[in-house]
Amino acid sequence: MSNGETKTDVILIGAGIMSATLGTILKELVPEWEIKVFEKLENAGEESSNEWNNAGTGHAALCELNYTTEKPDGSVDISKAISINEQFQVSMQFWSYLVNSGLIQNPQEFIRQLPHMSLVQGEQNVTFLKKRFEALTKNPLFQGMEFSDDPEKLMDWIPLIMEGRVWNEPIAATKIDSGTDVNFGALTRMLFNHLENKNVDIKYNHGVTDLKRTNDGLWELKVQNQFSGNVKRYTAKFVFIGGGGGSLHLLQKSGIPEGKNIGGFPVSGIFMVCNNPEVVEQHHAKVYGKAKVGAPPMSVPHLDTRFIDNKKSLLFGPFAGFSPKFLKTGSMLDLVTSVKPNNVLTMLAAGAKEMPLTKYLIQQVMLSKEQRMEELREFIPSAKSEDWDLVVAGQRVQVIKDTDAGKGTLQFGTEVITASDGSIAALLGASPGASTAVHVMLEVIKKCFPQHINEWESKIKEMIPSYGVSLMNNPDLLRDIHSSTEQSLGLKEKELVYS
Repeated sequence: MSNGETKTDVILIGAGIMSATLGTILKELVPEWEIKVFEKLENAGEESSNEWNNAGTGHAALCELNYTTEKPDGSVDISKAISINEQFQVSMQFWSYLVNSGLIQNPQEFIRQLPHMSLVQGEQNVTFLKKRFEALTKNPLFQGMEFSDDPEKLMDWIPLIMEGRVWNEPIAATKIDSGTDVNFGALTRMLFNHLENKNVDIKYNHGVTDLKRTNDGLWELKVQNQFSGNVKRYTAKFVFIGGGGGSLHLLQKSGIPEGKNIGGFPVSGIFMVCNNPEVVEQHHAKVYGKAKVGAPPMSVPHLDTRFIDNKKSLLFGPFAGFSPKFLKTGSMLDLVTSVKPNNVLTMLAAGAKEMPLTKYLIQQVMLSKEQRMEELREFIPSAKSEDWDLVVAGQRVQVIKDTDAGKGTLQFGTEVITASDGSIAALLGASPGASTAVHVMLEVIKKCFPQHINEWESKIKEMIPSYGVSLMNNPDLLRDIHSSTEQSLGLKEKELVYS
């Protein structure tokens, strides 16, 4: 059944980190706009943003080897690492602004300082890591990074990983103490509490089932109450689809041309979590290795110290899994129903191209716990099966689209699709996602509200002092921002010397 229609300025679909960030920015820029949020689940941050559903790495390219690639001439391309680092600095500035303005409290509940490390074995990999280290440390963004291939030094850095190791090949690591562990679930919940205090209407247990354009250019949404089954219609001038894996179906229902020829491929993750407090205590870092051949970039193995519910945990993974669902709480028909006449060729092309990935996923799904333990023992030689349990992480839907690289190309980043008139935007894709939420949402604002950007610019600069500026080329501003964000967010760091 359905009843009357409710008009509003902005509707955000999905109560994850992206909607939380966009809603919070808009409330600062135009407090008078009315915002409504619809979330299918009963709380904020329950899907991809939940602390158990992502790696919690403040992605700043400090340790993730897949953000730097070796060029044919042997040099290392660090351009992606620079851009991801700068985007994370934008998030840090915005969070600092929220703390300094008293809009959120207790930053230690969502962010802590934690060393970020890269670890490789084998002569070729050690050579690459050293070259990567040399290329990165010439850049002010990566000051303070250390490199070592000395087993004694590594024993000091990562005792749990180094103990009981057989020295049959070279091993090396880089370490930077200014890395962070971020609890995106806690941050998402904080931001939604703040939005509720600002009179944003957040309806949990409400799923958006359809949306269409009205004759007067507004968007009309059908919203179903998950308990009563009642359907209500809401119209808005601007809609943001931030429903994680659920975004693709709604984007397709919108009918905008920009949403055509786009498919999605779901990949799930499995982490191993340590249940032995003595083992947990022996490790204090996020240590990223190198992805196996054929593995998607999001399957880079890493051994992470995490702080969840103020308790120190130790996680290893992710192992890739496959489920046709687009969300952990989604339907087994998600993948099938996402195939439409306009994207079927794109999807088929991707299927043909991505045979190694498909094979890799099948192998991963078939792994027994003992086989997973064997992979963990590459990191912790002494790991015992009884000390580790399996946890299923979140679903990620990788975007498939036609690009210059050909039809049906699998994208591994975060993608924002916007209508040409800026009235609707959808967020698709995966990592580095949450870490770069503030940058990504500012891009949405720029694309969707170009007529307001000039009047909003001074407020944006108040929230993000480096807005529109390259931090890499402004070491003084970078130093100021580092020290002010550390102070606001309660992060302590060794004294860094900027050259």
